[in-house]
Amino acid sequence: MKILIVEDEPKVASFIKKGLEENNYEAEIAYDGISADNLVKLNRYDLFILDIIIPGINGLELCKKLKNLNSNIPVLMLTALGTTDDKIIGFEAGANDYLVKPFEFRELLARVKVLLKKPDQSQERANSLIVGDVELDLDRKVARRGNSSIDLTAKEFSLLEYFMRNSGRVLSRIDIAEKVWDIKFDFGTNVVDVYVNFLRKKIDKGYEKKMIHTRVGFGYVFGDF
Repeated sequence: MKILIVEDEPKVASFIKKGLEENNYEAEIAYDGISADNLVKLNRYDLFILDIIIPGINGLELCKKLKNLNSNIPVLMLTALGTTDDKIIGFEAGANDYLVKPFEFRELLARVKVLLKKPDQSQERANSLIVGDVELDLDRKVARRGNSSIDLTAKEFSLLEYFMRNSGRVLSRIDIAEKVWDIKFDFGTNVVDVYVNFLRKKIDKGYEKKMIHTRVGFGYVFGDF
């Protein structure tokens, strides 16, 4: 399990990281919200531990961004802001749990274990991928955006699944060709671009917020940005 700690106090961050690693978790530290946002675009995490008062993007705004990107990944707010109103604001931003500083590490560890054991949404959604308002039911092979169903071919479904499993990560055409088509990329074909355009018309057409984004010179990225 990989955990991202977003904490601007180096001693506190190092204390948490050391404790988690001693309990067989992999942990990384970001000392500000912008660095955290960049790390999330490059790596996959199973849990976020966020302070609220951090430089760049504050913890509340960062929590909202993380939940829009993938609502299934739990967020634990770890902050000195401990009033009832503070907690309500944290939960409204999308936090799954809220722990007030100062804290005992064993309590933090217990909450981490609970959050990592908790089902993503419910048993009914245990085998679904959800990014923003797009949901992919892997058992029934059904895609939806908001309240609308999306009719996909088998290859379009596979492409969308690969995008959603790697949401926020820039995927090159070589990555996509190898993982979705199981072939080494042939620079003489534009099959990847053609299918991305097919999918884009079905996923994004008619919606103000686009989910499939082109990164010129790099490839594509899927996310609710």
